[in-house]
Amino acid sequence: MTSTHASDPPYLQTLIPPDVLAPRDRFARARYIAGLDPQGDCEQIGFLLASCEFPWDTTRSLELALLRTFGVAKGTPLLVDTGELIRRTQKRYDDTALILAEIQENGVDHPRGRAALKRMNQQHGRYGIPQDEYLYTLTTFVFEPIRWNARFGWRRMSEVERLATFHVWRRIGARMGIRDIPDDYDELERFNIEFERANFRYSEENRALAEATRNLMLGWFLPRPIWPAAAPFIHAMLDEPMLRAVGFDPAPAPVRALVLGGMDLRRRALRWLPPRRRPRLLTRQRHPSYPNGYRIEGLGADR
Repeated sequence: MTSTHASDPPYLQTLIPPDVLAPRDRFARARYIAGLDPQGDCEQIGFLLASCEFPWDTTRSLELALLRTFGVAKGTPLLVDTGELIRRTQKRYDDTALILAEIQENGVDHPRGRAALKRMNQQHGRYGIPQDEYLYTLTTFVFEPIRWNARFGWRRMSEVERLATFHVWRRIGARMGIRDIPDDYDELERFNIEFERANFRYSEENRALAEATRNLMLGWFLPRPIWPAAAPFIHAMLDEPMLRAVGFDPAPAPVRALVLGGMDLRRRALRWLPPRRRPRLLTRQRHPSYPNGYRIEGLGADR
């Protein structure tokens, strides 16, 4: 049950009416979501947001969420010591993306979702990760997509969609064994802000992890000699506390204006394009670390 079956739709997709999956009206899915319950239907809403409404934005925002965790100096020595994020950055990225995609595309209680959660918990269980760091990481997956959407989304998330994002990740966090997850959106956001304020500080380990991940992203599109010139375009997406915590130079003002202006132009243009008529499924795409497919129980480090 845990191997990849490219011909089978993921479970959550099967719950959604065909005219919502492939609408002709740009705002049909938003109207459909407005009639759902943000807690009871949170996984279905999460699927629609990540796979249909904002797939590119969701991926980019979760990459920034990963980067933000490297600003917490007390947690990065362990990540450096494992070597996974420094020596096998692409594989670690693919493993994380696929495990989360299996959960988000199938649901936490589907056999594939349960298998992915089991594999993730096996990986994390090797290390004595403090609960507050677990919880902080979870908050980045809640709030970075919401904040990205507020800046760059072709439409703004509704209250139902923001609450559903909170509830779906709270559900995932509970299955991960994270304790004391607030049951209130605002309380969780306060924890996120206060944790960063108290724990964002520079260390060499922070920089090593952030550089490896930034260079991975640059390497998807550009040859290595161009990376130093292109790095400021990624830095332009980061706030000052994050830049200081990982030791990155701020982007020059013209670069930042170009990046943010380009993202605003994209946002405006997307509003006039036809709606996506087929979900973008990460579990059905080719991944560099697994050119011949993958099995859930094989994701992650071997030891």
